[in-house]
Amino acid sequence: MPEEIEVPTEHLHEHMEHHAHESGEKWVMGVALSSALLAAFAAVSALLAGHHANEAMIERIKSSDQWAFYQAKGIKAAVLDMKVELLKAQHRSISPKDEGKVKQYKEDQEKIKKEAENDSEDSEAHLNHHVILARAVTFFQVAIAVGAIAALTRKRAFWFVSMGFGGIGVVFFVMGLLG
Repeated sequence: MPEEIEVPTEHLHEHMEHHAHESGEKWVMGVALSSALLAAFAAVSALLAGHHANEAMIERIKSSDQWAFYQAKGIKAAVLDMKVELLKAQHRSISPKDEGKVKQYKEDQEKIKKEAENDSEDSEAHLNHHVILARAVTFFQVAIAVGAIAALTRKRAFWFVSMGFGGIGVVFFVMGLLG
């Protein structure tokens, strides 16, 4: 199972809160509050990204199992087909049951193939969700870090940059939820 994405921003958030209380500037408190909100979004995004990574792996395993089953049916069909051909070559009678089984194996293979392809597509969809949500986590982390820089340097421009990164994170978060 892949590791969940960690959001190591607790220390930064505590440091910002401390500076916000010391500075007396109201906008610095806004930096601390917005960073807390971004940290919450980052945590939810990380959990969802981890969930989709796990689901992608489960679906990939199911697909792999189906392909192995497909191959087993193919081997059975080939062996039985070879038996039928040998009996024909020896001008011996062929059991209708054997002919029916060869046909059944081929039909089973088609069903199994469709299931394997569906599982593979589901895996890819979960992996795509994971990637989008992991990007959201990254942008949220960058936003929190830039917010910390704004609080420490007391430069409001960094807070606006932080909110820009946070906005991009929200876009990826929403895409991850909708996609």
